[in-house]
Amino acid sequence: MTNYKIYTPREDSKLLVKYVRKYSKGIVLDIGTGSGIQAITAANNKKVNSVLATDIQDSIIRLNKKNIKNKKIKFLKSDLFNDIKNKKFDTIIFNPPYLPNELKVKDLTLEGGKKGYEVVERFLNEVDNFLKSDGIILIVFSSLTKKEKVDEFIKNNLLESKLLEKQHYFFEDLYVYLIKKSALLKTLEKNNIKNINYFTKGKRGFIFIGNYKNKKIAIKTKNPESEAILRINNEIKFLKILNKKNIGPKLLFSDKDYIIYKFVEGNFIIDYLKNNKKENIKKIIRKILEQMFTMDKLNINKEEMSHPLKHIIINKNNPVLIDFERTHHTIKPGNVTQFCDFLISKNVSAILERNNISINKKKVINAAKKYKKEQNSGNFNKILKTIE
Repeated sequence: MTNYKIYTPREDSKLLVKYVRKYSKGIVLDIGTGSGIQAITAANNKKVNSVLATDIQDSIIRLNKKNIKNKKIKFLKSDLFNDIKNKKFDTIIFNPPYLPNELKVKDLTLEGGKKGYEVVERFLNEVDNFLKSDGIILIVFSSLTKKEKVDEFIKNNLLESKLLEKQHYFFEDLYVYLIKKSALLKTLEKNNIKNINYFTKGKRGFIFIGNYKNKKIAIKTKNPESEAILRINNEIKFLKILNKKNIGPKLLFSDKDYIIYKFVEGNFIIDYLKNNKKENIKKIIRKILEQMFTMDKLNINKEEMSHPLKHIIINKNNPVLIDFERTHHTIKPGNVTQFCDFLISKNVSAILERNNISINKKKVINAAKKYKKEQNSGNFNKILKTIE
């Protein structure tokens, strides 16, 4: 006897059917087809050319092939997008499992991962690679999946959503979303940037990683929750200036809404200081100070150099300054003196001493005071001598 579990259409399936009937078009992908209700509904739409219906359970695929006779529909065993190769769709339909594993229902049609939303997260992380530029995603999910997490995954993948309907059933709310690619995502893809994935975010910007001409790149966009104005434009302006002096990540291209630069691999400054040899550390400190001096001579101030924990990455024994959103021109820049403050701070001094590097705090302060009064090569060299 065939062993399979099939998800019998319930309120969520019936709610999604309403919008599959209304919006499905072109070439359709039905992920986790189960009973095949969404695939059949889509196939019956005159605007639909074909439907690929997938399921993780081979037994379900065999059953549907036997029972569903519709020339528009083809069936494929696949765990989300794993077995779908080199194809893009006009419509992607998904009714995901959403119960947390901890409930121990032991049913693939219901369990969405440890927290209940991991399957949805995987889907949204991968879906842009299979969706046409003007394609749509129709998805239904439960409040048990945690709506705020779903919204976060959508935003983190440069997608946009529209709530089509919300219904309350007993112990849960059901939401139907129509999701599209954002204008920014379309622009990036048009520029041949591929494999775009969320990386991290700061107070003022989001960082995504991608691939451009077989090179790993970083994509920086404005954080929509930030009240800071024109920070992306400011960073573009100063990267163009500083790249000419080999400072900062290599700027590839940009627009008013984003910056594309070469991704910087390596360790943040503190991790590097903790885990490297004395001579390497001294060379790195010197190189950083030389970049600080170059910016001082250009009357450019970076602001964060007294606490640059997330602003300096060491890449193959070369320091790379990152994040120039707050950088500005000034008559009296303080990059060198700020970095001196960092070096003589209690925590950093302790790290350096563990590596047998002793910096005389008094000498550094005196040299920095002279440099602050007159920012010239002579006074800068006196600072360098304090770390020899």
